[in-house]
Amino acid sequence: MMPNMDPRQLKKMMERMGIRSDEIDAQRVVIETKDADIVIDNPQVIRINAQGSSSFQISGDISERAKEEALPEISEEDVKVVMEQSGLFDEQKARDALLEAKGNIAEAILKLKGA
Repeated sequence: MMPNMDPRQLKKMMERMGIRSDEIDAQRVVIETKDADIVIDNPQVIRINAQGSSSFQISGDISERAKEEALPEISEEDVKVVMEQSGLFDEQKARDALLEAKGNIAEAILKLKGA
């Protein structure tokens, strides 16, 4: 901010330059990244519109959570395909290979074949 300037005057000056800002009543802000989620509780969110584009200024109580990797859904049909193609007829080993391969059937078959 500019020193010794009334906030109302600053807002009027910004509006004359085509810059508008408004506060958003947000409860929580979550920024999802590849490895973690950044969570901002009790946020103060200000949207700034200038020259046709919007940007956001966010402040609040920040915490970070590591993402938990979800287990893939393994269907009975997938297990049968892996068993047939790998030549191994142990359903539990086929299911474990699919889980280890994150649901990728071809990768599970190759692991069971030892390739």
